[in-house]
Amino acid sequence: MELPKATVVRRKDLTADLMLVWLAPEIPFTFEPGQYCTIGLEGIERAYSIASGPHEPGLELFVELVPEGPLTARLWKLREGDQVSIRPRAKGLFLMEDRYPNHLMVSTVTGVVPFISIVRSYLHQSRGGHHFYVLQGASYCDEFAYREELEKLASSHPQTLTYLPTVSRPQEERNRGWKGQTGRVNLVVEKCIGEFGLPQKETLVYACGHPGMIEDVKARLTPKGFKIKEERFWKQ
Repeated sequence: MELPKATVVRRKDLTADLMLVWLAPEIPFTFEPGQYCTIGLEGIERAYSIASGPHEPGLELFVELVPEGPLTARLWKLREGDQVSIRPRAKGLFLMEDRYPNHLMVSTVTGVVPFISIVRSYLHQSRGGHHFYVLQGASYCDEFAYREELEKLASSHPQTLTYLPTVSRPQEERNRGWKGQTGRVNLVVEKCIGEFGLPQKETLVYACGHPGMIEDVKARLTPKGFKIKEERFWKQ
């Protein structure tokens, strides 16, 4: 049975190996913030977390090129008007848990994607009573695709959102002029918990992105009694 198609309606290249792509599925496609869709080309399929909120038209994805990856090398040839296959149902359990007032969201580069969907949806619904602390790590400051959006939202909704990007290679020329936080994101998590005053019983930690980062966050915070949800992004 042939899978439904989704058309590329927009593409934005962030760096040589990072792009944002917007898809318009030919079928009604519903999802919850934090879930992923499965797209494919030439019979090769992979899962990608969705950055857009359910209230937005189409699907927004943030994709990293893996030169040896069987799918991303093909995706990099996509242009507006091209099509990919899409599984008709979203999947995933990396969802917000309302019972926690504090949500500490730790990510590396594209791992921020499900957090974007959750925050956009939460603010769109004009909800309150929760605070999101989004920590995002990257090697280079030009890899923060949503930095401007998150900084604006944190400024306009300080009671709901705190955003902290950190670069791990501040000495390199590509990061010249960076005046923000430095260090790997997993190494600043404990410091942030202290600075933000996050109680263990009232805080849920989400870790999304590189498996090594996730393992280190778990090793640091699990003994302290924090509950951790994880979503691993494998090279594909």
